[in-house]
Amino acid sequence: MEDYAIAYIKAQKAALDSIPVEQVAELIRKFKNAWSDDRQIFVFGNGGSGANASHFVTDLGKSASDVVKKPFRCLSLNDNGPWMTAIGNDYSYQEVFSRQLMNYGRAGDLVFTLSVSGNSPNLVAAFEWAKANGLYTIALVGAKRGQLAELADFVIVIDSTHYGRVEDAHMGICHMICYAFVEHQVNMGNDK
Repeated sequence: MEDYAIAYIKAQKAALDSIPVEQVAELIRKFKNAWSDDRQIFVFGNGGSGANASHFVTDLGKSASDVVKKPFRCLSLNDNGPWMTAIGNDYSYQEVFSRQLMNYGRAGDLVFTLSVSGNSPNLVAAFEWAKANGLYTIALVGAKRGQLAELADFVIVIDSTHYGRVEDAHMGICHMICYAFVEHQVNMGNDK
């Protein structure tokens, strides 16, 4: 089992090394702009990526918001189980995120999804709706890229197809966004 753990950590380091630093810096600026412009930020994903979406919104809405002049207006679309099941039951599971965006989303808002495959039909449907309605779309995906990489206005690709490693790298990016505000007070112009 030690050999397995060593190999896993080595592969995890390679996934982390594939994070494009310049793109992460640009992504932080996009969140700063959304905050400055008082835009709503919608975050969502499936499975582990859905859990990461909720985790990220908790950190952004609480920890990062604690140190900025006004709180981030952020919402995880994964966090209303009854609404999601009503949409899934009455319409289709493919619409669990797009139908929530129909209620909340406005042109100029930011839509942020995490997906290892980049091909989940419900995420693709949400991005299609968002783009048709003037929302800015950001996707974190794995090496397969998928449809989301083609649809997104901004995409970061992790060079791995392993679900655990990609999800860990995505969460690392989410933490970098949050801690750019918490530790470096990006909102104060100190964003180099």
